[in-house]
Amino acid sequence: MPSCRNSEPLVQLGERPRLPEWARKSATHFESLNQLKSELRALNLHTVCESARCPNIHECFHRGAATFMILGNLCTRGCGFCSVPKANPRIHDMRLDAAEPANVARMAASMKLRYVVITSVNRDDLEDGGSEHFAATVREVKRALPAARVEVLTPDFKGDMSAVARVLDAGPHVFNHNMETAPRLYRRVRPQANYRQSLDVLRFARQYRPDVMTKSGFMAGLGETPDEVELLLLDLRAQDVDVATIGQYLQPTRRNLPVAEYVTPAQFEKYREFGLSLGFRMVFSGPLVRSSYMADLVNEQAARA
Repeated sequence: MPSCRNSEPLVQLGERPRLPEWARKSATHFESLNQLKSELRALNLHTVCESARCPNIHECFHRGAATFMILGNLCTRGCGFCSVPKANPRIHDMRLDAAEPANVARMAASMKLRYVVITSVNRDDLEDGGSEHFAATVREVKRALPAARVEVLTPDFKGDMSAVARVLDAGPHVFNHNMETAPRLYRRVRPQANYRQSLDVLRFARQYRPDVMTKSGFMAGLGETPDEVELLLLDLRAQDVDVATIGQYLQPTRRNLPVAEYVTPAQFEKYREFGLSLGFRMVFSGPLVRSSYMADLVNEQAARA
């Protein structure tokens, strides 16, 4: 599939609901933002904060936090919610940067990070889904920052559990794989993914490395019902997932899926309370919550629970 930047919009746009004040975030830390961006580009590194147009980027970059996105900046999937650039490996140059694992470690050490979050694009074109490259990045970061904790936010690797095991064998402290939405919406939101398969990834991670904290996140405001959110949380607990994150979907570009509704802070609080009643160690739920937002603090609270 050619880059979506040269294709038709993913959805037909109707009248969009107005963004409420509680879903807005001010852009104030331009100096910190530009400085960190410059340092990342010097090492040919990417962050999901930038590529996914995260609303928290000014805050996080200002406090010296970022989520590294490896395996390049081009994704082989076309999820309706995501603004990460898409590409066809038969058309685009998608060779892996052999220096990327070491450069991520170098940048993390330069930032003096105590908690490092590593995610990636989907690389369905690679035989191992990029899992060895992922594992190598974890190992390099742990070598450079032996006292730091490492969280990985992985793709589903098309259900290849040997790839999941390869990443876990590198020794991350937290394993995160996002469900993103309720099963009814998968065909529209994640057409190249499978709800059951994502649950299987989380179950395998728990069974393979029971000492590693497991985590998953999803978005609200894509058209799901409260009952569907509760069933999703029940499914995650059935896989013994420790931490759930729930945030408001915000349409990143006009080519992405429109927002169906803006979920109120009160409803997010109900989701949090329901999740805690199921036995999650931590449920981080709110309009501006993202999977790796405040990941260090979330991990600390979950570890104490």
